[in-house]
Amino acid sequence: MEIARIGGTRDRLGESPVWSASEQRLYWVDSLEGVLHRLDPSTGVHQAFTVPAPVGSFALCRDGGVLLALADGFRRFDPARGALAPVVPLDITHPDIRLNDGKVDRQGRFVAGTMHMNLAAGTTPLGGLYRLAGGRVTKLAGDIVTANGPCFSPDGRTLYLADSPRQVIWAFDYDAGEGLPGNRRVLVDFALLGTAPDGGTVDADGHLWFALVRSGEIGRFDPTGRLVQRIRMPVRYPTSLNFGGPALDVLYLTSISRSHRLTAPEPEAGGLFAITGLGVTGIAEPLAVPNAP
Repeated sequence: MEIARIGGTRDRLGESPVWSASEQRLYWVDSLEGVLHRLDPSTGVHQAFTVPAPVGSFALCRDGGVLLALADGFRRFDPARGALAPVVPLDITHPDIRLNDGKVDRQGRFVAGTMHMNLAAGTTPLGGLYRLAGGRVTKLAGDIVTANGPCFSPDGRTLYLADSPRQVIWAFDYDAGEGLPGNRRVLVDFALLGTAPDGGTVDADGHLWFALVRSGEIGRFDPTGRLVQRIRMPVRYPTSLNFGGPALDVLYLTSISRSHRLTAPEPEAGGLFAITGLGVTGIAEPLAVPNAP
């Protein structure tokens, strides 16, 4: 196994790496600075596009362009023209609620959760988990403090979602036909592991990979939630990860240099990393179809 920094970017809050199979390029964002990155790993050519900040996550669209999960809702972005479409809003306007991490389900629906900042102790968080489909936003679940790492099992019938402050990964049964989650249960309790989960993905074997943001590691879990591999990273605060490369056997990882209460001392903090030699492959991320039913 080898862990190598890729390029010289230094994000405040690197997030949401997504591999484009058609372009053979990697996309990711600096959430707090409002930068969408695009990198061709074969040539090293890097492009940066300005988008509204904060951007919690994004998806690549089947008909081109990028779907952004912004503070107040979802917007389409065309990197070629720098154009933004009107927002599809959430049903809440609380100043401490914004969209955070999201992923596309196997049917092309974008599912993203919120984070409730400055949440008082003992208070039920507002917001929750939302789905964009048919040009409409639907709330799927509530009582989520900070949604991170949503990802789907290879067959699309299980949705995994981390709540970082609560130090858990939940599993939901997912009705792929209707795009509805149910039967929420705790899959992994990170309090027992001394860390917290951030971004995540699923490999072709159905195992989960999550950034362990408080311990400078990444972890691989089997579908029952058992930790089977734990790997130290060269930075203190890894944030999110996803498979890419022509064979989908490179695990790309983003990280934090300075975000809210977290400041990392390492010179490589905030960088993008490529992990090779893991002996596993990922699954191509589905493309979003925002107007699909």
